[in-house]
Amino acid sequence: MEGLWRAATGQEPSPEDYTGIEFWSNPERATWLTKQGDYIKTWRRRWFVLKQGKLFWFKDSYVTRSSTPRGVIPVGTCLTVKGAEDVVHKPCAFELSTTNHDTMYFIADSEKEKEEWINSIGRSIVQHSRSLADSEVVDYDSSRQ
Repeated sequence: MEGLWRAATGQEPSPEDYTGIEFWSNPERATWLTKQGDYIKTWRRRWFVLKQGKLFWFKDSYVTRSSTPRGVIPVGTCLTVKGAEDVVHKPCAFELSTTNHDTMYFIADSEKEKEEWINSIGRSIVQHSRSLADSEVVDYDSSRQ
């Protein structure tokens, strides 16, 4: 039933969202997090992988080349990542807001794990924004010749 709902609402990630990224191999970060659903606001435990500027989640932790992510968030669409215990009234909670005006909520297994995810996603956001700035400088420089 959940798969049908995801397909009907456009929640299935497109293969273009993760083509060329070996999410099953040497991720920057990978652990279990509990994620609040986008439409049905229940909490579900998912395996999260951060790799090459994308945050993936899967139903289980056995991720292989043939695994299909349940969702993908390009870090380039992320604006902020911060603690959210006061918003969701649960310990070890954090939120990720995107340029689409979406805010996603997560719960880590510990305060340490929460801080590590916030730091990892934050670093990825900064790296992505730096690479965009670098490419704009290159584009600007090439247009001056």
